[in-house]
Amino acid sequence: MISLEPRIYLASRSPRRRELLTQIGVRFELLMFRGVPREDPEVDEAVLADERPEDYVVRVTLAKARAGVRRIRERHLISYPVLAADTTVEIDGEVVGKPAHEADAVAILQRLSGRSHRVLTAVALSGNDRTEHLLNISEVRFRALDPAEIRRYVASGEPLDKAGAYGIQGRAAIFVEEIKGSYTGIMGLPLYETALLLRRYGYPI
Repeated sequence: MISLEPRIYLASRSPRRRELLTQIGVRFELLMFRGVPREDPEVDEAVLADERPEDYVVRVTLAKARAGVRRIRERHLISYPVLAADTTVEIDGEVVGKPAHEADAVAILQRLSGRSHRVLTAVALSGNDRTEHLLNISEVRFRALDPAEIRRYVASGEPLDKAGAYGIQGRAAIFVEEIKGSYTGIMGLPLYETALLLRRYGYPI
């Protein structure tokens, strides 16, 4: 008889990550933090001086995973592994996170228009006194965007909670001329790397 008990915790508020885990049949429980992640003192999402985008996204992801393990101990929950992920966009060597407001989203999309950028998503699994992570890097090229369509897209509200001010699985799909890499990594959870980590921890996938 197959147990229906969840085997991992997902330390993320992202509905896209929940959907992707469900897509591949992973059973999980949400491990929610108090307050928004950027206000969690254990997870500093500010970019450090001279920090490479690769190092930044891995650091934040590991911090989220380890903070999740601490939450489990504090709340005396069943000790399943904690899955965490973080996604950022990089252009011209600069980390581009979530827009602060609509004007910021417009400026970010204008910068991405007609150019290629990188999307970096790190995924980490922490439990049993060990933490492992993998990093996925993909490249996305946008066609040239008309200022009016940028304004319409921003007005939809979709880009305001997304790194790089767009969601490839949403309306911004029409902006994408070419991708090289992982579509699910660009969405926010690279399923190839996620499955590799889960198997290392004995999750049946």
